[in-house]
Amino acid sequence: MRRITGKAKDETLIELQSATDSQTGDGPATLTAFRINLHSEENSGNGVTLSERVILPGHTETDQLQPNKDTVFFRDGVRRIDFVLSYVDDKDGEKKQERRREFEANLEKAGLELETEDKSDSKDQRTYFLKIHAPWDVLATYADVLKIKVPFKESDIPHGQDVPLDWLSHPFRLPEHIMHPAPDYFTYPFDKNKTDFFLINDKDTFFPPSTRNRIVFYILARCPYYKEGRKEKDKTGIKRLLSNGTYTAAFPLHDCRYWKRARNAECESERYNLYKHWARFLCFYKVQPLNLIRKYYGEKIGIYFAWLGFYTEMLFFAAVMGLICFTYGVLSYDDNISSKEICDADIGGSIVMCPLCDKKCPFWKLNSTCLSSWQSHLFDNEGTVFFAIFMGIWVTLFLEFWKRRQARLEYEWDLVDFEEEQQQLQIRPEFEIRCTNKRLNKITQEMEPYLPITSKCARFCLSATTVLFWISLIVACIIGVIAYRLAVYAAFASVIKDPMRKIQVVGRFITPQLATSVTASCINFVIIMILNFFYERVAVWITDMEIPKTHLEYENRLTMKMFLFQFVNYYSSCFYVAFFKGKFVGFPGDYSYMFGKKWSKLRNEECDPGGCLIELTTQLVIVMAGKQLWGNIQEALLPLMRNWWSSRKGRHNPENHYSRWEQDNVLQNFSQLGLFYEYLEMVVQFGFITLFVASFPLAPLLALFNNILEIRVDAWKFTTQFRRPVASKARNIGAWQEILNTVAILSVVTNAFIMAFTSDMIPRMVYLYAYSDKSNMWGYVNNSLSVYNISQIHEDNMPEGRDSWFANSTSTCRYRDYRYPPGHEKAYAHTMQFWHILAAKMAFIITMEHVVFVVKFFVAWLIPDVPSDVKARIKRERYLIQEYLHNYEVERLKIQLSASFITEPQSEMSSMTDKHEVLSECL
Repeated sequence: MRRITGKAKDETLIELQSATDSQTGDGPATLTAFRINLHSEENSGNGVTLSERVILPGHTETDQLQPNKDTVFFRDGVRRIDFVLSYVDDKDGEKKQERRREFEANLEKAGLELETEDKSDSKDQRTYFLKIHAPWDVLATYADVLKIKVPFKESDIPHGQDVPLDWLSHPFRLPEHIMHPAPDYFTYPFDKNKTDFFLINDKDTFFPPSTRNRIVFYILARCPYYKEGRKEKDKTGIKRLLSNGTYTAAFPLHDCRYWKRARNAECESERYNLYKHWARFLCFYKVQPLNLIRKYYGEKIGIYFAWLGFYTEMLFFAAVMGLICFTYGVLSYDDNISSKEICDADIGGSIVMCPLCDKKCPFWKLNSTCLSSWQSHLFDNEGTVFFAIFMGIWVTLFLEFWKRRQARLEYEWDLVDFEEEQQQLQIRPEFEIRCTNKRLNKITQEMEPYLPITSKCARFCLSATTVLFWISLIVACIIGVIAYRLAVYAAFASVIKDPMRKIQVVGRFITPQLATSVTASCINFVIIMILNFFYERVAVWITDMEIPKTHLEYENRLTMKMFLFQFVNYYSSCFYVAFFKGKFVGFPGDYSYMFGKKWSKLRNEECDPGGCLIELTTQLVIVMAGKQLWGNIQEALLPLMRNWWSSRKGRHNPENHYSRWEQDNVLQNFSQLGLFYEYLEMVVQFGFITLFVASFPLAPLLALFNNILEIRVDAWKFTTQFRRPVASKARNIGAWQEILNTVAILSVVTNAFIMAFTSDMIPRMVYLYAYSDKSNMWGYVNNSLSVYNISQIHEDNMPEGRDSWFANSTSTCRYRDYRYPPGHEKAYAHTMQFWHILAAKMAFIITMEHVVFVVKFFVAWLIPDVPSDVKARIKRERYLIQEYLHNYEVERLKIQLSASFITEPQSEMSSMTDKHEVLSECL
């Protein structure tokens, strides 16, 4: 590679790089500089005469004089490109050109250095690129303003201790230079007036590229573009210039192509290392290079992948336990006495069940539900109770161990004291622009913008009203789906019926209950995705309307709104099936109707004869698996198809024709809310595997497989499909931590209620220990079904066009409930067994909740949030900071006193010496 400076006519430095790397880029690049003197001849026709030429072996002269544009440096080959702005000429060219002129002039006043690439040099012949470089003075000034921590002493604390059987983890490790790309230092916030206090070996490389682009973006976000002398507060910042089309894109550069190393030895090639060791799917079993991710993308993205990786590791234990519980259900398949009774021709075949809906539903034989009863046993067995308790403890361990992991990362990544600085310093530019009122900050004693309380209340009321409206819309859609279930069940029942003829293969697998549940779940999933599409935009709009002061406040508000919406949107249908379906149906003589019998002909839905738990499992599988499948299609397949051509274009264009900024310009922009949606997807999944896991023990296993893919898909997107994001800091996962804690507590309650009211576990246990004559489950099916006289069924509830087959065989039908039979003095009233079962359910809920909560609080107390070694390191670093600062100030004062001693008159020498000695002793 060569770069030719255009600043001096007499002399140009051409840097020629011998590139030994192949297409895979394994070999290091070496850089050689040659000086070529170019003498101008004013009267010559060709302008210059080359007096000295150097030609590399194997290269022609023409080839060497063509510059390589795949670089992250200015044309002089010395100044690094910290940020790139792109724009095109269009119909509003004059107005936008004026804005750009003012903006760029103000950038230069701020100390930034600019260089423009003409559109004639770009591949599309229409895009201009403005390259921005921040010199040392600018970086030092804003590093001081932002209190960026930099090294002042190499750490003397070892990374860790030898672990027994450490060799077992070798296959899962990455090379040390990938896991720890930089030495470990003690750090302190940068002070421009104490540069000699810090370990500054080279000013050009002292601040890493991620820090440099963070500083430059801070300047860009606050730089005005109004004319000098005019104060138009709304004309400020790169975000507004991007929104009004003045610039088409703003981004920092990747350091190289992802599939090969940079040809320039001064480039780090960290993107290539991330792709090779992290983004490829074949690396799924390797640990993530979190330090390299943090170094390249910043702490905010690093903490996301740290959390996602830790969550996936913990899912492994939940998935194993869920698989064991499911295996127990399979192995105990033949011991399921209840299903044997249902399938028995003499027991289940002789029991006639009452119609499940009005008019369209016929009387039916209990043994027609043989298959669904066996399926229900796979998920509704004794192992499910154990798994529900286990998950209540697992979620506590996950959250507590994550706090410890997060505390370690906070220390290692210099984030211990970051949140207070972020709150005070990183005020959103939108807040500064839109809030014209000023008041004195009692802490900083400076005038700052603020939002009046009247405006704040009005905006909050509008925001709350909008959120409530959309939540009401979701509830209305769920009610619509419930109405669909009630209406369509009758339609399916009229099609799939005929108890006298032998059940066909299709009829055995597709019952009216299953057909209704599957179609309703699919419709509900489609409604969920449609509402998500609209509400995502509404949530951003109302959060912008509230004008939060800081970035942290903005993200927290948006997080709470979006999760509240997603919670209602995704989980409401599961809550209906788990806690409402089949609970308020009445009995044949007094059925309950949706909206009341006067207003509706839709009778409340009964559970599947195999139990409501199997329907909850169906609902959970369809919504959870559908969401994960759709998410992976959106994240992987669509970007791959959209960017396939641009990727091929980047690979097949020669490096000296296709510049680094052009390659990055065609990539997708990573928005400020990019990580927000990644977190949201995972937290919604976390809700599925905790709130309703008692109904589907395999849910953690599905989540584990999805997350293994998710990590590599996200890594692939970041390294290949997205422009390099602006590095930003975050010390934790923010408001998501509190959401996870809330979901964890709620999950204990929901799983206890699912086991008590949705599962048939408690009624079976009560029968086994209190009502069974043989101390086994034989006779449970007959015991759990009540009797009703067919002649007492109201005509509106009787099937249409019914045959006389049941009249000759029986005068009664059965239904799921515990009520006295006809002829009893308390006919159709609840039996004592019903109240015994209800008491057992309440006792189970209280016992399970107390056991799990006691264990949760004990585990939380037992496991400290911050590891002891991290506490010791923090204390040692603070001690060293005080010691080194003290010594530094002493030495500085000695030098100042020595300098003043030399300049003092000879007559004052003795007195100054005495003062110097006394002051030194005091210090």
